[in-house]
Amino acid sequence: MPAAGFELATVRVQGFNRDAAWKNLALPFVIPAAVRAGVRIVDRFRPDVVLGMGGYVMAPAVAAARLRRIPYVLHEKDVRPGLATRLFAGSAACVCTTLPGTEKQLKTRRVVQTGVPLREGFAPRTPAVPPRVLLVTGGSQGARNLNNAVWGALNDLCQRFEEVIHVAGRQGEQGVVEHRRDGYRGLAFADDMPALMARADLVVSRAGVGTIAEVTAVGLPMVLVPGTFGGGHQEANASAMVQAGAAVRIGDAELTPGRLVEVIDALRPDQLRAMAGASSAAGRHDAAERVLGVLHEVIAGR
Repeated sequence: MPAAGFELATVRVQGFNRDAAWKNLALPFVIPAAVRAGVRIVDRFRPDVVLGMGGYVMAPAVAAARLRRIPYVLHEKDVRPGLATRLFAGSAACVCTTLPGTEKQLKTRRVVQTGVPLREGFAPRTPAVPPRVLLVTGGSQGARNLNNAVWGALNDLCQRFEEVIHVAGRQGEQGVVEHRRDGYRGLAFADDMPALMARADLVVSRAGVGTIAEVTAVGLPMVLVPGTFGGGHQEANASAMVQAGAAVRIGDAELTPGRLVEVIDALRPDQLRAMAGASSAAGRHDAAERVLGVLHEVIAGR
């Protein structure tokens, strides 16, 4: 943030852990201190509007805005709103959403589907049919079950695709080295996803909304394997893409090397073209401008 010319103020805070309840024991002490710190920061910045980009990290600043009667806007990335969004949505000037269906789960005055602001470089393109390049990604931390399925099916995948690009995450760093071979480009981490998307014709990934936003911005068909963590919020994201016709889904429990190859083989050329079209239709290239537009409207209406 400072390198980009913005002042950065941080607050020590943690979220509610649904998977390990004992980790929530400190919340009664952490949250009040975080809100007090948020109030001090808001008092110093004296903003015209506060933008909360979802998740528990926004809670101190948004709570401070509400206490100081400063209008605030929320941005919810997942189809199923998170706890922080549900907590603050009622008093929000507007809630910006990413995928269809979120608006039905919120009680607020105004909801605008803006999409997720992305870095530059995700350019729309027409993927090859049949697909020549497969991109697999489980996010920056990786997805162990997805990685193992890819490595187990690597012979079959390399026979079907000219290139298999696999972003295995930090936990897959050793695995990509061990499975090195012609036609397989294994990466522990990639900081240039636009370049990888520009090569890919088909994407296999978790159903995180950030990845979905990037894939739809390019207009690629997807095979989604939603994660079961975090209360299963990725299931709703995957369902929205399946209903839109942009993706097919494989449950994490049923994911095996054989099942992955079976699903990919079942994708017909006409189906892939239709999925690519639906993916492109769901993409938002002007999400940042849409969110800024909402903020300017809120400020003008004060």
